[in-house]
Amino acid sequence: MTFLSPQWLLLLLLVPLFLMLYVLRQRGTKRFAVPFTNLPTLAQVAPKRPAWRKHLVAGLFLTMLALLVMGTAKPAAPVKVPRERATIMVAVDVSLSMEATDVEPSRFEAAKASAKSFIEGLPERFNVGVVAFAGTATVVAPPTSDRGSALRSVDNLVLDRRTAIGEAVFASLQAIRSFDSSSGDDPPPAHIVLLSDGDNTYGRSISEAVLASREAKIPVSTIAFGTPYGTVTIEGETTTVDVNKVVLRALAEQTDGRAYEAEDSEQLSEVYRSIGTSLGWRVEDKEVTTVFTLLAALLAMATGALSLLWFSRLP
Repeated sequence: MTFLSPQWLLLLLLVPLFLMLYVLRQRGTKRFAVPFTNLPTLAQVAPKRPAWRKHLVAGLFLTMLALLVMGTAKPAAPVKVPRERATIMVAVDVSLSMEATDVEPSRFEAAKASAKSFIEGLPERFNVGVVAFAGTATVVAPPTSDRGSALRSVDNLVLDRRTAIGEAVFASLQAIRSFDSSSGDDPPPAHIVLLSDGDNTYGRSISEAVLASREAKIPVSTIAFGTPYGTVTIEGETTTVDVNKVVLRALAEQTDGRAYEAEDSEQLSEVYRSIGTSLGWRVEDKEVTTVFTLLAALLAMATGALSLLWFSRLP
């Protein structure tokens, strides 16, 4: 809960002041009560009422005042609203380590299938592009609202040597800049989603990619994909291909993105759904003054009704 005009909250200081005055008045009433020796007559003239009744009425009245003050300060609550547009770059690792079959039918085929589902599930007004990276990074589909172009580019991905994660970020940033330059003075917000199973072994470093992303104010969310037990056979030699989760998590956290992990195709699809949900919505502060005003009005009516019922007068 936030307040759009918080300066009005200073009026809340009057509430404890009123409470203190009420307590002092109650003590003064007891101190200066006039002795009356004819108790039966006193009971008829001024019948005893439970003390809690007047305290309850006073409490409701003070609560009503507090709600009115908070309503004046324009309270706002965070709500999710759908994004109208955005630019998403999907960067897919196509290094030879993705040929490992620890994820059925292989890391590469599972990654392609999940990436296509992710692209198909994005809101229609989102622009989406695809980057393939191994020894180098290539924009295989520039940002566009044409889903067919992005999906075909994923289908056409082929494996290559090495892993250039930093280059993938730079290629994605360049594609976004090129798209923004043709979008006029109001380019849409952008986000990079990068899937990899390995370390940065070629090209510019992760730290350079982080600096470039932060300067562009474009977050990078990463997916560490695969298990620690994957192997690939290259030129007759079998090699273990582990997943460097630490590097990918650092890239995500340092660019204000989110780091995900997936060890099989089902988890990968779930991760993509989670990312798609977060990208399709943004959080805004929505004013909820009406709620506070309504509660204050209900308390005012309750206070008046109880005062008339118990004391035959308004507070």
